[in-house]
Amino acid sequence: MNSRSTNPQAAYDELIQRNVEAIAKIEQAEHAKRTRADIISDAVAGFCGRPLFVYVHIVLFGGWLIWNGTHTVPPHLRFDKAPFNVLTLVVSLEAIFLSAFILISQNRQQRVADQRNHLDLQINLLAEQESSQMLVMMKQVMDHLGIRADKDAIALQQATDPQQLAAQIDQSFESVDPTKPTD
Repeated sequence: MNSRSTNPQAAYDELIQRNVEAIAKIEQAEHAKRTRADIISDAVAGFCGRPLFVYVHIVLFGGWLIWNGTHTVPPHLRFDKAPFNVLTLVVSLEAIFLSAFILISQNRQQRVADQRNHLDLQINLLAEQESSQMLVMMKQVMDHLGIRADKDAIALQQATDPQQLAAQIDQSFESVDPTKPTD
């Protein structure tokens, strides 16, 4: 006998595991498609988003300022006298490159998120179409048994038109858009 028919929890757990594995395969495929620039950008952005990044900078910049800004170090050993032009240059260049790496990483993450949203929309549309078809079949059973359906059940049998729905959403948001000029 099949384990699905005897143990609903096992069948449910198996279904969840299949879904998790399918998602993991999608994630692995996206991970494998990363370019060398994506990998480097993700690594840099990942490091910069950690507390260690802040601590390293506190130590480096603090050491720089103490070394070059105090009178405890002989003047001939100081390499960046106040107003610390070299430090300013280093910090500015670092900011430029960090911004670029972070933007590259965010752009890749946004592409992945967009793909997930498209996949999610496709799955939702398929689920809606399946639900509509089941309602049609249930109505046929109800008609056969002489049971009347209410008007909402009849209306829900129609498949949702995504374009029409998007147009309705746009129209409703246009009426409340504070940036839209009033005539």
